[in-house]
Parts: sequence; C-alpha cells; structure tokens
Amino acid sequence: MAQPLVLIVEDDPETRHFYGECFARGGFSTKEAHNGHQALAMALALPPPDVIVTDIAVPGLDGIELCRRLRADARTRSIPVLAITGYEDRQYPDRILAAGADQVLIKPCDPAVLVSEVRRLLSK
Repeated sequence: MAQPLVLIVEDDPETRHFYGECFARGGFSTKEAHNGHQALAMALALPPPDVIVTDIAVPGLDGIELCRRLRADARTRSIPVLAITGYEDRQYPDRILAAGADQVLIKPCDPAVLVSEVRRLLSK
C-alpha cells in the first residue's frame, strides 16, 4: 500500500524540512511548496496529494486564498486541509476555517499532534 502523500506549504525552508521529517517518521511521503501558487499547481497535478498542510502566511497566494481556490475546484475540493499559523489572534484561524480548512493548529506545533491531526483528517 502506498504511503499517503502530504503536500507541505511553508515558505520557511527550515520549518518545511522539519515538517517533512515529522511526516516521514510518521509513514507519509511528502511534497513541498514554498508558496500558495506552487501549492495550487501541485494540488491540481496527478496524483493529487492526500492532504495539504499549509501555513496561513505564505507568499503570493496566502493560505486563506489557497483554501478558497481548493474548495472552489471540483478536482481539489475534497482534499483535507490542515492550516498552521503563528497568529494567535482568533481572526486568522476563523478566516481560514471559513475559507474551507478542516483544522487549524497554532505554532509551534508538537510534531506528534501534527502527525496525529493529519491521520485524523485522512480517516474521515
């Protein structure tokens, strides 16, 4: 059985690498995007990711607009989205949930929680 594919959308290379390591240890394969435009193109490519983990504050197309576009397209609307943010202000988590994210975690994220949330989203 193939490992589930996680698309990591994060502009900080160290954080992107850290998340990749967490998911690899958790039995996932990963692809990485450094901005929202790249992530949208990768989500539309074949094979699509099984889940998308995105920071809210990424360059170009931010995580909120990325979620809106993913949910507006029949090819990507069913892909679970886990948003991660360093913003503690409730408006950002609320906005990305309204745009279609399935869950929001506040940075810094415990690696075990990050992996377990992705597993939970995939089991729905």
